[in-house]
Parts: sequence; C-alpha cells; structure tokens
Amino acid sequence: MSRFRTQQFQGLACATAGAIAFSGKAIVAKLIYRMGGDAIAVVGMRMAMALPLFLLMAWWANRGQARDPISAHTRWKIVGLGVTGYYLASTLDFMGLQYISASLERAILYLNPTMVLLLSALWFRRRIQGMQLASMALAYAGVVVVWLHDWDAAAMVSVQASGVGAMTPVQTITIGSLLVLGSALSYAIYLMGSGAMVQQHGSLWLVSRASCVACVLCLLQWGVVYLATDGRVGQASHLPWQAWALSAVNALFCTALPVWLVMRGVQLVGATMASQVGMVGPLSTIWLAAWTLNEPITPRLLLGTGAIMGGILLLTRTRREDQAAKA
Repeated sequence: MSRFRTQQFQGLACATAGAIAFSGKAIVAKLIYRMGGDAIAVVGMRMAMALPLFLLMAWWANRGQARDPISAHTRWKIVGLGVTGYYLASTLDFMGLQYISASLERAILYLNPTMVLLLSALWFRRRIQGMQLASMALAYAGVVVVWLHDWDAAAMVSVQASGVGAMTPVQTITIGSLLVLGSALSYAIYLMGSGAMVQQHGSLWLVSRASCVACVLCLLQWGVVYLATDGRVGQASHLPWQAWALSAVNALFCTALPVWLVMRGVQLVGATMASQVGMVGPLSTIWLAAWTLNEPITPRLLLGTGAIMGGILLLTRTRREDQAAKA
C-alpha cells in the first residue's frame, strides 16, 4: 500500500471513529438518566472528568513552540468561545436529551451547517443561493419527519425515566427539540467566531482552551444549582458506580478522544472529506440507540434521517462549488 493510500485510510478511519464516538454521548447520557441522574449532574460529571484531558491537550498543543504571550483580548475571546461552543451547547443539549430520543437529538444537531449559513446571511448580508435554500428545506423537512417519529413512538422511555413529569408527548418533544436547537445555534455562533483564531493558533490550541473554560463553568453551574435547590437538582451521590463509570466513558471516549480523532482525520484527508465521512454519526446514533436504549427504528425515522443527510450533503457541495467559483 502506498504512503498516500495509507494516509487516506488512516484519515478516513480517524474521522469515522470520531463521528461514531461523538454519537455515543447521547446514549451514555440517557443511560445515566435511567439511573436517576439529571442534566446538570450528568454535564458536571462529564466535564469534571474531561477537564484533565483538555488540560493535557492544551499542553500538547503548546509543546515545543515559542508563542507570544496571549493578550487580554484573546483571553476574553477564548472565554466567549468556550461559553458558546461548549458550555451553553453542552448544557442545552443534555437538558434537551431528557425530553427527546437520541435519534432526534442527533438529527437536530446535524442541522448545524444550515445555521451557520443563516447566521452568515443575517450578520454579513451574504445572499443565500437557490440550491442552498432547497438543501436547507430538505434538511429541515427531515427533522420534522424525525420529530413526528418521536411523537408516534410515544414509548418515550427517555422522558419517563428522566422524571420530566406529566406532560403530553407534544409538550415534551417540543421542549426538548427547542433546547437542542438552542444548543446547535450556540455551537454555530462558536464556529462563526472561531475561524480567525483557528487559522492563527490551530484547532487543537483553541478547542482545548475553550473546552477548559466550559469545564470550569459547568462545574460552577453544578455547584450553584445544587446549593440553590437544596440538592434537588444536580444530586449525584445517590447514583450507582455504573453511572460514574459511564461518565468516565463519556469524558474520554465521547468527548476528548473524538476531538483528537476528527482533527487527525481533517489533517490527513482534509475538512471536506472528513465532514462527509462524519455523516455516519446520525446513522450510528440510530443503531446505538436501538441496541442500548430500545428506541424503535421505523421507516419514518430512516426517511427523515436520510433527508437530513441528503440536505446537508447537498449544502456542503453547493458551498464548495460556490467557493471554487469565487476563487
């Protein structure tokens, strides 16, 4: 096997493994919810265990390189990116997961490229092309189909196990969808604001530092909410050891490791191919959720997921062709 083929294989393997590992986050969270955990505790446990790993990444990204001191402006920008990209995005995501299926959560998060495009149109007055509108319409129609799947599959084991209370399926799914949509929007803002810093310092340098900020904020949130509610929210001492073990899995294999895998994949095969391989994420979530959570797989779910993936793929190719034409 030639060196180029070896590099391609390694890059595709890293990008695929990273996408699958990221998709496991929702599965792990829901398993802990079934053991009696809530979103604040699950996020806090995850970030507490991930913080040492991100500190190690930050050191690794800086090793052997002479860098100028970080300015106050850059520090505050890292804090802002940590808030939007990882603190708010993670908290809203895990809160939403208490109400909806893992498959619907992943479907909504996969709309992220469309949100970046919409925000760019609003902030930078960039015109959206007709094909881009069509691709977004296809993707959002797919989310509606998956939403209807959740409504029909009123088994909604995740809702009942999370202590959400007496609400109709429409109420629970709507609340959860809006929370996860807020998570996707927050991460889209992070992507828009991080471009210049990534080019200047590198992805690992920024992601590790922004993630450290988010970890600290999530831990502070955990403590404040726990004290403010007299332990009614954020309680973790009653959880079995399996929940803590799952949190360790979440921190290492569904948080820190996928970051490195995806970045390594981008380095070896490029961002375009790595992002297309990342489409395995929604499918892996569906199968993992069916296997571990007994979430039903229906033709409607597969149809909606296929529409989302098709819309995002079309949008990605349209944007790439548009950029090539401008070049």
